[in-house]
Amino acid sequence: PPGFVESSCRSRIFWMKLNKLFLQGKFFQLEIYDPYAGPVLLDEKLASRCGYVLSEDVWGNPVFRASVLGCHVANEADELFSLTVNIKVSSFSSMRAAVTYTYPMYCSYPSWDSREIVCEENYMEVSVKTDVPAVSNDYTVAWMSALPETQNVAYQQWQLMFVSPSGRKRITVSNAVKLGYSFNNTLSRVYLRAPYHSNESDVSVVSGVNMNMVTSTSMYRQRWLLLLIDTTVSCPVDGISFTDTTLTWTVPSVIPTLVVQESTFLSKNIVMGVDDQVIVNPEEKNYLVEHNETHIRVTIPIGAEGGKLKSSVSGGVYGVIYSIDLFLEHTWTDAGWQTTKYTVIKSITTPFMPQIPTVINNTVPEERLFNVAFGHFLPDVSLVAIAIGNVPFTPREAQYHGLKVYETLFSNRTKGFILEVSFDDPYVLKEHVNRNETKYTLLVNYTLSVGTEMTLYYHAAEVEYVIADIELPEAVGYCDEENLYLTLPTFGLHQYWDLYLGNTLLNRHVALTNGYLAATNSTHLILQIPMFAVGVTYEEVSFQKIKARFDVVLRKVRTMETLQMFSISCQFNSSEFIICHPDGTIMISAQMKTVPAIDMSKTKLRDSSCKPREYNEAHAFFKFHVTTCGTSVRFEGDHIIYENEISYEKETLPAQSIPTITRDPDYKLTVLCYYQAKETLVLGAFVSDSATSPPFGSGTVAPRSNTAAYRRVRQALNVVSRVAKDESFMEFHDPNMAILKRSVEPVFLEVELKDESPNVELYLENCWVTRSLDFNSTPRWNITVDG
Repeated sequence: PPGFVESSCRSRIFWMKLNKLFLQGKFFQLEIYDPYAGPVLLDEKLASRCGYVLSEDVWGNPVFRASVLGCHVANEADELFSLTVNIKVSSFSSMRAAVTYTYPMYCSYPSWDSREIVCEENYMEVSVKTDVPAVSNDYTVAWMSALPETQNVAYQQWQLMFVSPSGRKRITVSNAVKLGYSFNNTLSRVYLRAPYHSNESDVSVVSGVNMNMVTSTSMYRQRWLLLLIDTTVSCPVDGISFTDTTLTWTVPSVIPTLVVQESTFLSKNIVMGVDDQVIVNPEEKNYLVEHNETHIRVTIPIGAEGGKLKSSVSGGVYGVIYSIDLFLEHTWTDAGWQTTKYTVIKSITTPFMPQIPTVINNTVPEERLFNVAFGHFLPDVSLVAIAIGNVPFTPREAQYHGLKVYETLFSNRTKGFILEVSFDDPYVLKEHVNRNETKYTLLVNYTLSVGTEMTLYYHAAEVEYVIADIELPEAVGYCDEENLYLTLPTFGLHQYWDLYLGNTLLNRHVALTNGYLAATNSTHLILQIPMFAVGVTYEEVSFQKIKARFDVVLRKVRTMETLQMFSISCQFNSSEFIICHPDGTIMISAQMKTVPAIDMSKTKLRDSSCKPREYNEAHAFFKFHVTTCGTSVRFEGDHIIYENEISYEKETLPAQSIPTITRDPDYKLTVLCYYQAKETLVLGAFVSDSATSPPFGSGTVAPRSNTAAYRRVRQALNVVSRVAKDESFMEFHDPNMAILKRSVEPVFLEVELKDESPNVELYLENCWVTRSLDFNSTPRWNITVDG
């Protein structure tokens, strides 16, 4: 069929190429048509003996080459040559039902040189003109050793004598054929074809290149004629070297076994080519051809035009292999042979070269879109599957899911695969970092099909991008006569952050337990906090007036890092209340409803010296600590109960008379405060004027010694203080290291009494911070004063 077969004739060699597209999924064989014996199936043994080569070019197309001196080539006067090949194609490996295509080839080669040598992939061939004088005046050892053997040459019969390190061997042509050789003569030439590494061959090193050499003499005797012809042939078997970017092919310039007198050697012409085409200007293709007295060197850049890069996988690593089919033709003259044309055909393939693919992050944050390029790959690589966050997709499924997957071409003739994924895709990992940033992480696993073998290659990639796309909520607070209100947006709540009351997560259960009312709409959370609810801090308490504050902390969901603190502070007018402060301070505003009315200035606590701090006709305000004013303490379950009472000191007239006369009624009001027996209290310390005050918390924190405790309580107590890194009190600073804090940062201080006696309590009366271990040094910043 048209386009199936291409052929040419290049330097006494038939070239035929089959288009692989016509052979996909099929099997083929070649038959060489013999004009006398008919078709002969081509196999490896026949190929090397008869001057045939069947291989593939770098593109995978079958290539057949044949010498014009091949076994079945029709020869017309050593000028016109023809060869017919049968191409059999079948869909079955047994070649049944095969279709046969007969293809004749023709070659004109009238200009033979005195000696021509061809070094093919599987054979070496030398042909010489028979009119060349048989023996020169300068006899070589090989020629001299051949002379005695000529006496035994059969009449009118060619014989061959091989000289090797193991000795001399004289055999007939028919026996040489059995050893894999081919010898014949044409109208004007004699040729010998030899396989590589035969028993009669030898290996020598010439200019650093290993050469396979067959030293032979062809002998013919007829009546008074004795013809001796030198049919020695030598071909390179290596000479290939590689770097990361180039391959180099080296061939010796002068081969001693082929040049009788090296002093007369003269290089006439050097031609290189790719496939069957001569490269006239190698530098245009970035090829480099160098020639000096010892060698000819051809350097080809990896990936250069004329060759082929092929993808491969080795040990789970992606890489490339470069192949190119070269030939080199060197023509020289010397005194012994006039002109020699030396042709070497070489298929070169580099070792596996790892090419680790790269992932290029072209993410467009403004569009909230990951754009990831994965390359660089040769055209023989295709994307089979892609997994996002361990969820696999075929390219078509990825498009259906909303992902964009497509190929892109790079300037160096490679390609890559572009993946576009939205930041908001459910398979993209999201993490709230810093204060208002989100870290988006795209985990990708690529599955690629590599090369014609379709080997699977896997590559995992991780792409991250951090963007400030979180708007921290702003809260609004207000109050009515009895409640504080806090309103804040619900966006991001429970997704990025949570609300905490101290160290307690403020959820619906806690809100209900503490007496809060929580309501939400589509955009906001509204929190109602009664004035006397748990969690309310009383900043100022005076007669009939309370300044109350409610604090909630905004913390990250995962790390519990504090992002922001919301506070609402209001003043309330209240005539009756009791406040049990966390530091043990009790504040009471009592309304005395008695008939007749009593003098509120004469009310007192158990300790009669504890009088009201403020009073009027109907109210009295007391403020005292649980350790003073006759306050008693008892334990019930997991609570500590402090108890005192407000009573009225009656007036009597006269004081010494009996009976006593008074108009004052009896009055007694019991005051109870309940505290958790085990509770962590977090207190913040702030500097009112940072411009004039030194930085708070700069220095080394050290616990007071037992000696100081002994002087105060007449008993040695084991007291330990530590500074925690955050409000969780899980990690603590090294007590011997300085701690630097800004003036508005809280210090998380823990003071612990390590005493197992049930009758001992810890009362932290005074606590302050200094810059040195000397407790009396200045400056000094107070944390608590008088408890």
